[in-house]
Amino acid sequence: MTAATLLERLVGFPTVSRDSNLDLIAFVEGYLDEHGVEHWRIESDDGRKANLLARIGPAVEGGVVLSGHTDVVPVDGQPWSTDPFTLVDKGDGRLYGRGTCDMKGFLACALAEVPRWVNLDLARPIWLAFSYDEEVGCIGAPRMIESLVADYPRPAAVIVGEPTMMHPVVAHKGATNLRTTVTGRASHSSQVNQGVSAIHVAARLVTRIEDVMAELKAEGRIDEAFNVVHSSLHVGKIQGGTAINIMARECSFEWEIRHLPGDRFEELLGRVNETAAALEAEMRRRAPEAGIVTEALNTTVPALADDNNAEVLALCRDLLDERPAGAVAYATEAGQFQREGLPTVICGPGSIGQAHQPDEYIDIAELEAGTRFMTALGERLRRK
Repeated sequence: MTAATLLERLVGFPTVSRDSNLDLIAFVEGYLDEHGVEHWRIESDDGRKANLLARIGPAVEGGVVLSGHTDVVPVDGQPWSTDPFTLVDKGDGRLYGRGTCDMKGFLACALAEVPRWVNLDLARPIWLAFSYDEEVGCIGAPRMIESLVADYPRPAAVIVGEPTMMHPVVAHKGATNLRTTVTGRASHSSQVNQGVSAIHVAARLVTRIEDVMAELKAEGRIDEAFNVVHSSLHVGKIQGGTAINIMARECSFEWEIRHLPGDRFEELLGRVNETAAALEAEMRRRAPEAGIVTEALNTTVPALADDNNAEVLALCRDLLDERPAGAVAYATEAGQFQREGLPTVICGPGSIGQAHQPDEYIDIAELEAGTRFMTALGERLRRK
């Protein structure tokens, strides 16, 4: 099957993160079985989802891992002009459908090359590492990476195929999602001396979060490789209160920290927590039951640092005619591979500008470029 044909099949599985990806995994397993490729499932705790590892070539060290996630973001509320889970070719050089760009296009390019790879006398293996739940905090990949490192010959390089227009990316920010809940004391709004407004306190803490970001810039904590050159802190959602004339007992907000590879998440969170502790003490002088609690909504996704990547970067550049390397602000599973000591870069077809959008698409030319890359990779790893 061609990459476009495989992409059509992959897009047809509605693997939104809230749902199972097992139908897609079963399809890929069947396809690999047809070509005699060994593969292994690494399931989620509840068995509703699975990662998939596969190896083409010998069971020796020094192979290359091609990694991508199988889940996609929701389409709810988006103004799609076509069925998002049906691949559509409008004749404009693009293929439309949810996940075409992010990142089933990369998966399709890799799978399309499997029949050719199995007929090469590969000196080093090509690994496929397909994960679940990347879009909701890179939840699935860690147990797959743990298995890869512990149970199999160690690879020499990892290429994570997020959409980069086939330009190698050597660094990205880390990311953590958080929820802060402020509990005050309700009272009639005409009796402000009797209550503690959770909304007012939350507002002060939200302002502090933005101030921390300004402090980082003022301190010169910047990295010009990124289009947003500093670590960013952002509040995306807030809710609280019951009526306009009641001092709010509770207010919660959800926020994120996206930290540069050179910054520590714990230190940035500590600045916010220091202010939260002072506000909590102030609240409790009036209402002992008051409090502020911050919880992480996901395990911190580690940043990808431009480090220990010379060999894999050189490989990508050789296969891509010396394209320049860069950095991106979004987080990926690449930092999780690097954390386990595996040299890692990001490189895949499509533009991140199309990711998560209505009428998401991938340029056919990008799919073809991804296919050429896979063909060249097989030739590079074959026995001479």
